[in-house]
Amino acid sequence: MQKASLTFFQKNKAVIKFLLTFFGTYLILALVYQLYLTFGQSTTFYPELITHIVALQSEQLIAAFGYETFITESPYNLSMRIALNGEFVVQVVEGCNAVSVIILFLSFILAFKKTWKSTLLYIFAGSIIIYTLNVIRIALLTIGIYHYPQHTEFMHGTLFPVFIYGVVFLLWISWVRNFKKPEKNE
Repeated sequence: MQKASLTFFQKNKAVIKFLLTFFGTYLILALVYQLYLTFGQSTTFYPELITHIVALQSEQLIAAFGYETFITESPYNLSMRIALNGEFVVQVVEGCNAVSVIILFLSFILAFKKTWKSTLLYIFAGSIIIYTLNVIRIALLTIGIYHYPQHTEFMHGTLFPVFIYGVVFLLWISWVRNFKKPEKNE
C-alpha cells in the first residue's frame, strides 16, 4: 500500500506541486489581505485606501466620458457612492477593488512559475491590466446602470464578472502558452 501511494505521488508530482503552490499562495495572500482590511484602516481614506482609490479613479474616468459625477462616503455601509448628474447610481465596496481577483491571478502564475524575473514581470503587468480594466469596468457599469437601470442585475451579476474573469483566464492561458520554461535537452 505504501509503495502504491509513493508511486502515485511520484507520478503526480507536478500536479501536486501546482496545487500546493496555488492554494498555499492563495491562502497566505488572502490572509494578509484580510489582516490589511482588519488592521489597515485609516482615518484618511474611507472605507480603506485601495477601495477609495478605485472609486476615485472610476469617478475620474466617468468624468472623462463627459458626465457630471462625484463620489462620497456612504452613510449606510463601508463603501463609496458614485453619482452621475446628481443621482447616486452605484456603491463601490471592498469587493469591487479587484484585490481578490489579483490574488487569484497571482496565485496561478506563481504555481506555474518560470524564471523569477519573467514571473514577477508578468505578475506586475497582469495586475496592472486587471486593476485598470476593473476601473474601466466600474465606470462602464455605473454609466450602464444610470442609462439602463432595468438591466442592473444582468450587468453587475453576469456581464461584468464574465468580463473581468474572462480577462484573468486569457492572461492565464497566455502565461501557460507563451511563457513556457525552456525544455532541457537531455
